[in-house]
Amino acid sequence: MSKRIHRPLRVIRNLALSATVAALAGCSMFSSKDARYEPSPLTEYAPGASVNVIWTASVGRGSGSSFAPAVAGGWAYAATPNGTVTKLDLSSGAIQWQANISPDLSAGVGSDGQTTAVAAVDGSIIAFDDNGNEKWRTRATGRVDIPPAVGAGVVVVRSSDYRIQAFDAETGEAIWNVQRPGPALALKTNMRMIIIEGLVISGLPNGRLIAIGAQDGSVQWEGIVSISRGATDLERISDIVGEPQAQGPILCGVAYQGNITCFNVAQGGYPLWEQPFSSTTGLGSDRVNVYAANQTSVVHAFQIETGEPTWSQADLRNRRLTSPAVVAPGILVGDYQGYVHVLARTDGALLGRTQLGGGAIVSPPLATDRGVLVQTGSGNLALIGVN
Repeated sequence: MSKRIHRPLRVIRNLALSATVAALAGCSMFSSKDARYEPSPLTEYAPGASVNVIWTASVGRGSGSSFAPAVAGGWAYAATPNGTVTKLDLSSGAIQWQANISPDLSAGVGSDGQTTAVAAVDGSIIAFDDNGNEKWRTRATGRVDIPPAVGAGVVVVRSSDYRIQAFDAETGEAIWNVQRPGPALALKTNMRMIIIEGLVISGLPNGRLIAIGAQDGSVQWEGIVSISRGATDLERISDIVGEPQAQGPILCGVAYQGNITCFNVAQGGYPLWEQPFSSTTGLGSDRVNVYAANQTSVVHAFQIETGEPTWSQADLRNRRLTSPAVVAPGILVGDYQGYVHVLARTDGALLGRTQLGGGAIVSPPLATDRGVLVQTGSGNLALIGVN
């Protein structure tokens, strides 16, 4: 598994790190034949859930960790690197509209059902109304590799200079920006922001979570998930990955080469617990547990209130799993061969799987009340039913 690393604008970008990054992501940089890094073969299991494809639709070409589907008001939204943005009926997969824009996209998609936003490779932020017409187009202060967050009347992006910027959802006017110092190196992998109760919650490359008022950009809280350690820039990478998880008053985040940490936001963001952990994809959660695959794709569950380990599942080791999507019977993850696997929430036992094809699944799956949306490597969007 290869994860790209980028330096901020002030540092030379073309440093040759590919071999080292592959090693950091859990692959051998010395030999692809090292058994420690070989993906586990698929094993037999006693089926405990029915996993079926309800519908599939083409939403463009390509995919990537910077692309994730969104859902709002019974509609699904997706974007692909070739500049295609699509709205679909969540129940049937019928395409309502599809826009093809230039230049190619670097991240997408975010939507609240009124405004749908994507980011282009030149730093442009492009917003559409819910009929697929372009509303506005503006520029961020740098390249954006994280899907925009849309809600509370704003479109929020985080650019490569570690600046979080908000634009008016109707006009595209810049409203506020918040910037924090960044590390010398940052991991380019799956990361998302959320807007909840008028707050923008975002991870930062320095192992922190930040909560910002969506309307005025006021910083309401910052919490330390992980502290960078090590003698080199590579060893000190401790980026927040995936989407911050909010369950009632509890907010959780996970870092690469760091920790899983949960906070009680009802008590001023006081840390509840932390567990040493390293993930490149992020967390899933319910009101009982948080779930995550580590760098070697061993899936773990921890009690959300105490951090006590609940179970671990190693049968999918090195299969380059996505972040988990939590559904009623279990948690769903995608892998490097286009399979989706369902694990029991109670003990991590394998319950079911199916293959979507289209290459590696790297976009985070999204749980909805109709099933789980999975964006494939070939540019298809599928709704998976789990019963």
